[in-house]
Amino acid sequence: DELDFLLSLLSQYLVSEREMLARENIRFQVIGRREGLGEQVVREVGANEELTRDNTGMGLCLAINYGARREILDACRRLAEQVASGGLPIEAIDESAMASALDTSGMPDPDLLIRTAGEMRVSNFLLWQISYSEIWVTPRRWPDFDIPTLHQAFRDYAGRERRFGGLASPETGP
Repeated sequence: DELDFLLSLLSQYLVSEREMLARENIRFQVIGRREGLGEQVVREVGANEELTRDNTGMGLCLAINYGARREILDACRRLAEQVASGGLPIEAIDESAMASALDTSGMPDPDLLIRTAGEMRVSNFLLWQISYSEIWVTPRRWPDFDIPTLHQAFRDYAGRERRFGGLASPETGP
């Protein structure tokens, strides 16, 4: 009953926000498996994605029925099928090919991962994509997460040196 209620709520939200997405030039996308979401939710997701497909403003990506391990397995299977059919040489499988086979293909990797409720884990979320993301943890739980907390996360992020796996610069130390 709870899942049915949440899916119904999601469907209503998708319809109620459709006009705003179009008006604000927001490109709407969903990652995750659509199986099990129900016909109405899948229809409304598709309608929003189709309506905003050519929008050039901000992107809004919802992860629904999503798990990163499953996403990576699906991407590996897609690449394996391309190799088996002769459409992709095995030597062509590199980070770029893998990224293009993921649900987030064409989207930039996150620069910042904000983790609420003091949780010190990533919880099977965007495992490939967050490899160089900065992580910011707050003890605030999601319902209490507010604009000042978001601004604090941005300020802290802005003060960090992004190294993308490299060493610290000599002036900032290790």
